Amino acid sequence: MNTLSIEKSKTALVVVDLQKGIVGGQTAPYAAGDVVKNAAAIADAFRANGMPVFLVRVTPSPDGKDALHPAADAPMTPPSSRGADWAEIVPEVGPKAGDFVITKHQWGAFYGTELDLELRRRGISTIVLCGISTNIGVESTARFAYEYGYDQIFAEDASAARSPEEHTATMTKIFPRIGLVRKTDEILDALR
Repeated sequence: MNTLSIEKSKTALVVVDLQKGIVGGQTAPYAAGDVVKNAAAIADAFRANGMPVFLVRVTPSPDGKDALHPAADAPMTPPSSRGADWAEIVPEVGPKAGDFVITKHQWGAFYGTELDLELRRRGISTIVLCGISTNIGVESTARFAYEYGYDQIFAEDASAARSPEEHTATMTKIFPRIGLVRKTDEILDALR
């Protein structure tokens, strides 16, 4: 691996689903608290450099009509109840002044949202991507970003899934084909 170089004027951070209703679940190979800590450190470094931070959260519409219900062998089952703060981004990550909050209603952060438009308006060509769950919301967002032509840097230890196998499969089989997989410390070093 080469030393990571980040062009600050053309790079944004996209943090996926680090919200109260999701970080409370079991994650692997990193505990949700560690993922939040690492994502918060990256977000703070972006803010200190005047770089955009996009915080993505998922929430259903009040009538639930925006949820996808495909025929599936192992369909996703939504939580039976969501607290009033379920979709709130964890305070350690933000939002802080100047951050962008993107609300999505499915796995990926691009489909049906203004994320692509907001990135392009700011001349962004590279995104640093992290969050929960690696193989669902983060991977879906990454696949769209790849198809839209964005360069990507994946913060491996600022992401987690429900099992180590799910996280590892995405980080070792999918992400190296569409971007750069790096640790939080490497990303922070590149921002100094």
